[in-house]
Amino acid sequence: MEQKNYITPQGWQRLKDELYHLVHRERPHMTEVVNWAASNGDRSENGDYLYGKKRLREIDRRIRFLTKRLEIAEVVDPEQRGDCEQVFFGATVTILRGDDSEEIVKIVGIDEIDTTQGKISWISPLARVLMKSRIGDEVCLQTPSGEEWIEITDIRYEKID
Repeated sequence: MEQKNYITPQGWQRLKDELYHLVHRERPHMTEVVNWAASNGDRSENGDYLYGKKRLREIDRRIRFLTKRLEIAEVVDPEQRGDCEQVFFGATVTILRGDDSEEIVKIVGIDEIDTTQGKISWISPLARVLMKSRIGDEVCLQTPSGEEWIEITDIRYEKID
């Protein structure tokens, strides 16, 4: 059984834009380069031809991947959730870690992860322990170094860029 591919509208648009760029810009350009290189003669030692063919295979692989991800995508708009007191997909959650440091995490799809912006996958260990919790709840995260208790201090559903 395939896992659901939850994704925010912005994440879905980024994947769609990347697919469009690969199909309509990068692949046609690389095809021209390969055709030009092939017309130069001996292909066995032609670096432009060999690199171009390798790059075309990479582009085609990425196009297939993106197409499959978009086909199974379930777009979930956090802004449509309104006022919700529990943590679900698309939530922006403010947490207080065991060392008294505050952190804001945004629960997003697998294809949208960016830890530098606090975006974590909905299937990550942290997101899993946060799911269905409410403001004021304390949850226990199992880490390699032991248990870490985390308190939920705020839950918002807003646009995730």
